[in-house]
Amino acid sequence: MSQLTLAEALTLPPFRRASPLVVASKSALGRPIRWAHATERSDVEELLRSGDLLLTMGTGLPDDDDTSALTAFAQSLADVDSAGLVVELGRRWRHELPPALVAACEAADIPLVVLRHETRFAELTQAIGEYVVDAQLSELRDAQRVHETFTELSFTQASPADILAAVERLADGPVVLENAQHRPLDYLAGGEDMAGFLDRWRTRSARVRIAGRTGWDPTNGWLVTRLGTADQVWGRLIIGTAQPPSQRLIAVAERAGAALALHRLHDRDRDNVIRRKHRETLAVLRENPHSHEARSRADLVGFPLDRRRFLGLLVRPQRPARAGERVVDVAASAVRAAHTAKVPALVCEVDQDIQILLSLSPSADAEVTADRIATRLHAAHDVVIASGRPVADRSDIAQTLQEAAQVADAVPADAAALVYRLDDLHLRGLLSLFGDDDRIRLFADRELAPLRANSTDTTDLMSALRALLLNPAGKTAAAASLHLSRAAFYDRLAKIERILGVDLDDPDIRVSLHVALVADDMLGAAE
Repeated sequence: MSQLTLAEALTLPPFRRASPLVVASKSALGRPIRWAHATERSDVEELLRSGDLLLTMGTGLPDDDDTSALTAFAQSLADVDSAGLVVELGRRWRHELPPALVAACEAADIPLVVLRHETRFAELTQAIGEYVVDAQLSELRDAQRVHETFTELSFTQASPADILAAVERLADGPVVLENAQHRPLDYLAGGEDMAGFLDRWRTRSARVRIAGRTGWDPTNGWLVTRLGTADQVWGRLIIGTAQPPSQRLIAVAERAGAALALHRLHDRDRDNVIRRKHRETLAVLRENPHSHEARSRADLVGFPLDRRRFLGLLVRPQRPARAGERVVDVAASAVRAAHTAKVPALVCEVDQDIQILLSLSPSADAEVTADRIATRLHAAHDVVIASGRPVADRSDIAQTLQEAAQVADAVPADAAALVYRLDDLHLRGLLSLFGDDDRIRLFADRELAPLRANSTDTTDLMSALRALLLNPAGKTAAAASLHLSRAAFYDRLAKIERILGVDLDDPDIRVSLHVALVADDMLGAAE
């Protein structure tokens, strides 16, 4: 609960009218006041609780020169963690308090306040009580609002976007949902100018560790709530707050975390059912696209077939998969990405890949739509995304899906494009169209087998051949790429020519060997 500090209490009208003066332990005025008690007894230990403020006229306190008794009295207040001592002048002491009492309170670190004008203690206790009660009622109302908000979100199975929007309203600050790899999945600015809030996010977030489920990081000004179990964290919810968070804000973070976890469970259950229906529908569309069953299944899952174009995509999580990230999570993100792009889609898992079939209107730009979906997927996951060519006939659905898979297989290891298409892969794209055609494998083996048979320095010779073919500007650059002298490089080239029985300066020979090397890479043959 929010509490009134002694410094704040002294600004209330009844205190101001009494002309308060702090004479000891000014540094402790920030202590919160739990309640105020007025008494003239000196044995107050049993009457007070931690945070209570004592009001007195001093008539029951020890004699002015009884230093030990005054010290014991001040210490008794410290022992119960009192918020402070307020003494009204006029009855016991007219102008000032005895130095022994001031020194005792200073030594015990008990704030000592003198009221220089006569006042009614009832007004002081009433002012403090009303403030404390009003603050508590306000926080109870806020807590009720938080409870009702997240209860309603749970009943309606609200989406993560709705949950984050509720957090933004309740927290009045920036909100970030990140995955287990500290990649932001969603961000709301909270209506404030938070320029730079997401700068170097992954680096900064990776350094933040919290001991429990929820903790505050003062360096960044983040309230962090872990999402998932201690053994399997799938993300974190972060609320920006420069000041130490209140209990209300902590409650908002934890209730939001629970709502996100509940949505994840519901979403996963739904996804399991939906993904099975999508897989069955996609299988029928590939095999019997014009059948009555294909029509019925497509209608059931809301996938339009009439006057539409179709585009196949394949999403391949980077290997090895990052900790805490599963193919099912990528599939769920693909569904949300298609929904955000407002395009009907069938999404299913195939051999640890995600296969997507989009149903596009005749006027839709297929590349723009695919790029929009890819942008959201790349923001949440490390994936390679490949696209087939759009087709206008249901009979060609299998073709666009197959092309997407072939393009994905042809993507080089250093892939960095948003979406890969056949046009982007050139020779690799051409070879991918042949799929697993044995003639390609036989060609690659026939061209390179003599080098592989040379067991003494196969690796060196294959590397030299690859360097020559990948550096068409000249042999000097090729030698430099291997950190070899020109003489050593030329020696290896001469050996390659003797083994293969070819002239490496012949353009046709170079093209043939280059195709063989690319095919060898794509087929996964060992060098």
